[in-house]
Amino acid sequence: MAAQPVSRMLRRVLRSSVRSCSSGALVTQPHPGEPSQPAVEVPSGRRRFLREHAAPFSAFLTDSFGRRHSYLRISLTEKCNLRCQYCMPEEGVPLTPKADLLTTEEILTLARLFVKEGVDKIRLTGGEPLIRPDVVDIVAQLHQLEGLRTIGITTNGINLARLLPQLQEAGLGTINISLDTLVPAKFEFIVRRKGFRKVMEGIHKAIELGYSPVKVNCVVMRGLNEDELLDFVALTEGLPLDVRFIEYMPFDGNKWNFKKMVSYKEMLDTLRQQWPELEKLPEEESSTAKAFKIPGFRGRVSFITSMSEHFCGTCSRLRITADGNLKVCLFGNSEVSLRDHLRAGASEEELLCIIGAAVGRKKRQHAGMFSISQMKNRPMILIGG
Repeated sequence: MAAQPVSRMLRRVLRSSVRSCSSGALVTQPHPGEPSQPAVEVPSGRRRFLREHAAPFSAFLTDSFGRRHSYLRISLTEKCNLRCQYCMPEEGVPLTPKADLLTTEEILTLARLFVKEGVDKIRLTGGEPLIRPDVVDIVAQLHQLEGLRTIGITTNGINLARLLPQLQEAGLGTINISLDTLVPAKFEFIVRRKGFRKVMEGIHKAIELGYSPVKVNCVVMRGLNEDELLDFVALTEGLPLDVRFIEYMPFDGNKWNFKKMVSYKEMLDTLRQQWPELEKLPEEESSTAKAFKIPGFRGRVSFITSMSEHFCGTCSRLRITADGNLKVCLFGNSEVSLRDHLRAGASEEELLCIIGAAVGRKKRQHAGMFSISQMKNRPMILIGG
């Protein structure tokens, strides 16, 4: 996306007379001859960065380490038609009352605000986003936002074959499909439901409609599916897939332990034994994936190394949960309710102050796998991935 001028909203905040932000900082009009002060009280490192990189990108979405957050993940629902072991406990989780979830208009209001400030990619997650009745309309509305380059969805694939033609027409640009095994019986064990055939139909429908690559997310768990790595990679020989092997991550209720986690390097060693010609591809800016390709294969494989080799230093992601909380880090338990401020009548300027304060508090990196495993956090299904 071409560099945007300084946000009109930011200029209004800088020009405003005394006004209070959610952080408690005051925004003041300087006296003649005095240097301008930033709209929100920020650490000196952040102030210095913003001064040196005068604004093609919103100050509100730039943290104290200079990371620009141009990628927003929005959870459309906490509900899901599967019960994946790594996502939620077998007994399920208490769901938020419907009245406390974001409405469609609230989702679109927040999306417009973030896109105005520089977000150019939105991914819709859940729960399972494709069980939300108005998901096609939401995609169509997002597609109208000037400056938004990419709309993606992460789905379990159960409803994908049926809905994808409508979603594509509405403007859906990219698809991630969760699939952790190629064995139907094992699929039912992992997700505690039937549906393997429907997921495969969804993958092939995406290929048929021209999506390339179709990303397939596979959470690798020792003793469960690490023996299928080569089978997944073999799919990329004839299909335009990006098979993404994800290190098993700890979330509330998923019974994570270190012994279940298969590290990126262990997975890569397994693949190299079979395909020594495996080539590493250049890393894309702000990418979470380490990508590889076997010469002659149509697709590729990637690794999401959240546990063994974090990518916090280039993180550009923010998350909004289905109940309207802003999470600046997947592994952090700090949240701020944008829903409550919206419903209290907060103006755009006030919302930006709240968002900017939260982004400004984002830490340099997450605490590491062992600390994360002990930390209280939402189950994955209530975060939205």
